[in-house]
Amino acid sequence: MTDLPRHNTYDVIIIGGAMIGSSIAWFTASNPGFDGSILVIERDPTYEFSSTAHTNSCIRQQFSTETNIRISQFGVEYLKNFRDQMGGDDRVPEIILQNFGYLYLSDTLGFAETLQSVQRLQASCGAGTRHLSPEQIAAAYPFYNLDGILCGNLNTVDEGYFDGATMFDWWRRKARERGVEYIANEVTAITRDGGRVTGVTLQSGETIACGQLVNTTGPRAACTAEMVGLSLPVEPRKRYTYVFSAEQPLDRPLPLTVDPSGVHVRSDGALYMAGSPPREDGPVDPDDFEADHDLWIDKVWPAIAHRIPQFEAIRLEQSWVGHYAYNTLDQNAVLGPHPEVHNFLFANGFSGHGFQQAPAVGRGIAEWLVHGEYRSLDLSEFGYGRIAAGRPITESAII
Repeated sequence: MTDLPRHNTYDVIIIGGAMIGSSIAWFTASNPGFDGSILVIERDPTYEFSSTAHTNSCIRQQFSTETNIRISQFGVEYLKNFRDQMGGDDRVPEIILQNFGYLYLSDTLGFAETLQSVQRLQASCGAGTRHLSPEQIAAAYPFYNLDGILCGNLNTVDEGYFDGATMFDWWRRKARERGVEYIANEVTAITRDGGRVTGVTLQSGETIACGQLVNTTGPRAACTAEMVGLSLPVEPRKRYTYVFSAEQPLDRPLPLTVDPSGVHVRSDGALYMAGSPPREDGPVDPDDFEADHDLWIDKVWPAIAHRIPQFEAIRLEQSWVGHYAYNTLDQNAVLGPHPEVHNFLFANGFSGHGFQQAPAVGRGIAEWLVHGEYRSLDLSEFGYGRIAAGRPITESAII
């Protein structure tokens, strides 16, 4: 990756080259209707501090809105047929989905009713979600302590985790082969002429003109939007991941269990992976990755040991802090063009869903860039208009 662009104008500039940016780059470059130029500008080509590098790489259909369900259904079919999706290239590896599933547990009547409702919606969309009593959960997974649990929703069909790093790597690699240019640089200003963005200024001093500009800057998305004079309710929020071994491993794979405590835990090969928000879940600086080392002892370990008594004797092997690009309005993605600055497109605010939604978002934003409309799956409900109107999408299945 070079530091300077080869040209002084591009049809499409994508600011941010991690998972979402590379997905859009690949889908646009491979769209039969596109014959233009694409520049991807990435401030950190190591991706060390990106949300992509800190992902748990999971996918689920257990959402409470139909479009979110459809987005994940495309995503799972895409990754299961990854080599074919990449043109049948023999160099591209197959990606295996570990179908351990997701299990949402409820300890309140209100959330129990929500689980019943969303199970019906998911089933109507073809998802394999089942609404289970505590007795049914215990029969399938006898290691749980289900005291206080009223019910749960479980789906082990096309839900689990996968090797997202391979998908990301091949999107970048194949995008370059299609002529997409990646540079290691940073955008310091965006120029605008009324209802259009005209170009960007780089940290190295160059000014580059563009036909369309896409914001894929993850937790820094609001700062990018501010350069255009636009407001975006997306902020960095810390999320903790822990990988541990168990003295007494479970006798079967552990689905990603969403506990009422706010902690979630799943199998991770021969190990286990747990995740948690911080004690105080508020905005942080995008460069702040300082860990609260007592969170494991004070909150996470007690929660998982309570739910799975065999996890009272475990050993922490690894942990890290990542950032959600957290949409404070409704924790859903903001997608597509701004209604007044028509060639400035958003692909932001995924709030932890970016990896699993990247295939459908890449395809959708590419369609908009090429055709000016969504053609495969209508993503317009995630448009900026709801942000301006303060009209949130109600999505109950947020982790």
